[in-house]
Amino acid sequence: MADRRRVADRLPTFPWDRLAPHKATAAAHPDGSVDLSVGTPVDSVPAAVREALAAAADSPGYPATYGTPELRAAAADWSARRHGVRVEPAAVLPTVGSKEFVAWLPTLLGLGAGDTVVYPELAYPTYDVGIRMAGADPVASDGLTALGPAPVRLVWINSPANPTGRVLGVEHLRKVVAWARERGAVVASDECYIELGWEGEPPVSVLHPDVCGGSHEGLLALHSLSKRSNLAGYRAAFAVGDQALIDELLAVRKHAGMIVPGPVQAAMRAALDDDDHAAEQKARYGARRSALRTALEAAGWEVTHSQAGLYLWAAHPDHDAWEAVALLARHGILVAPGDFYGPGGARHVRVAFTASDERVDAAVKRLGAAA
Repeated sequence: MADRRRVADRLPTFPWDRLAPHKATAAAHPDGSVDLSVGTPVDSVPAAVREALAAAADSPGYPATYGTPELRAAAADWSARRHGVRVEPAAVLPTVGSKEFVAWLPTLLGLGAGDTVVYPELAYPTYDVGIRMAGADPVASDGLTALGPAPVRLVWINSPANPTGRVLGVEHLRKVVAWARERGAVVASDECYIELGWEGEPPVSVLHPDVCGGSHEGLLALHSLSKRSNLAGYRAAFAVGDQALIDELLAVRKHAGMIVPGPVQAAMRAALDDDDHAAEQKARYGARRSALRTALEAAGWEVTHSQAGLYLWAAHPDHDAWEAVALLARHGILVAPGDFYGPGGARHVRVAFTASDERVDAAVKRLGAAA
C-alpha cells in the first residue's frame, strides 16, 4: 500500500475528545451533570417546521443541489426583512449545515498549496481544519495589515463570534471588505448567530449596503437555522452573496453530491417564513443567559465580550482555562476551555446557555459553591 498521511498527522485532535475526563467527573455529581460545553439546542423544533417536514416526507426523487425556488425565495425574503440585505433568490445556496460549508469552502474554491487563508485568532476550530484539508496555509490573525505580501485568497470573519460573542461593527467590517477587495481575496462571513444580539449595536451582515457599498462582489455570508429555529438535527443552513461565487460553488457541489434533503428544504422554508418562533426562542435564551451571567459574576467570574450569540466568555481570577474546567466539573458543570479556540483563550472558558431551564437553574445553584 502506498504511503499516506494518517488523520493524526494532518489534523489536530478533535477538541471535545480532550474533555472526556471532565465530562466523567461532572456526570458523577449526585444531581447529574449540567452540560454547558456545546451549543446544541434542547428545545423543541417549532410545530410548523415539523409539519412542513412531514408534509414533504414522500420525496422519492433526488432533490436539487440548488434548493427549491421556494426555499431560495424564502431565504432572500428573510435576508431583506430581518437584516436589510437585498439579494436575488438565485444568489442563495442551501448547505448541509454550516459546519460542512466552513470545512469545505477552501476546497470548493479550489485553494491549495501556496494559498493563504486568514481566520480569527479566537475561532471555531473548523476554520483551521478546513484550510488544512485543502492543503492551504492557515493564518490566525485579527490584524490584516500585518500580513504583508502573503498571497491571501480567503478571509474568514465571524460576527457574532464563537466563542467570545464579540460583534464586529460596520466600520470594522467595511475595512475588512476594502482590504480583501484590494487583493482579490474572498471574504466569507460566518453569521450563524446574527439574530442573537443582546447588548450594544445589533449585529450586521457583511452584505449590508453600509458595509459593502451595495456590491456583493467577493463576499459570502453563511447562515444557519440550528440556533434560530432549533434545527441542528436537520443540518439546515445556506450561503448567500456574490452570484459568481455561488454559481462556482453550485457547480462543484453538484459533482460532489452535497445536497440538502428535500423534506429538510421544505422545513427550512417554513422556518424562514416565520419570525414568531424565533423571537420566542430568543426570549428563552435571554432568560437563561441572564441567570447564568448573574450567577457567574456573583461567584467572582469576569464575563467579557458576550454581546451576542449563545455563549458567555468567562474567566476566573485564580485559574487558567483547564483549571477552571476542572473546578466546575467537580460541581457537576461542564464547560469548554478557551484554548479550544486559540492560544488567546488560555484563561477563559466558554459557557453555553442552551441547556434546559431546569439544568440552568441547577448550574446557577452550584456556581456559588464553585466560587
